[in-house]
Amino acid sequence: MKINYVSKNYKISNRFKEIIEKKLSKLEKYFNKNFDVKVNCIEQKDINKLEVSINADGMFFRSEVSSDNMFNNIDLALPKIERQIVKICAKSKTRTNKELTESLEFIEELPLMEVDKVVKTKRFELEPMTVDDAKFNLDMLGHSFYVFLNAKTGEVNIIYKRTDGNLGLIEIEY
Repeated sequence: MKINYVSKNYKISNRFKEIIEKKLSKLEKYFNKNFDVKVNCIEQKDINKLEVSINADGMFFRSEVSSDNMFNNIDLALPKIERQIVKICAKSKTRTNKELTESLEFIEELPLMEVDKVVKTKRFELEPMTVDDAKFNLDMLGHSFYVFLNAKTGEVNIIYKRTDGNLGLIEIEY
């Protein structure tokens, strides 16, 4: 395991590195020993943001958390990544994906999770509208996203609610 530390406005202490390395070593059981970890520590005003990215055998896992204490962020970020890894393991046990099963070293006691299923399908016609009209429809429906045909560009767009409370716009080109 190779760990690369990056910081912005935050001084990474040796104690912090020791804790990260100890907690990340628990994830070694899922991978062969050659995987890369990037730990990005950012301090903005009174908020500490921790981003942990793992690149292992062509698979990518990422977690990003923010709080007032960087040490608390470690305990929030790493379980998120472990859940992602376990979910991939469960999916690969239900499918025969040879590449994936060869890249992960499975633990037999790993719980078999139910794989996400498509339980509902909706069909609707896209009507041309402006971004402002799409924002209005998003608010009216109370959903977290809204798909529409942008009247200005003629392309399919998705407007969505971000976790920070703002809106995002995805412009799909085909």
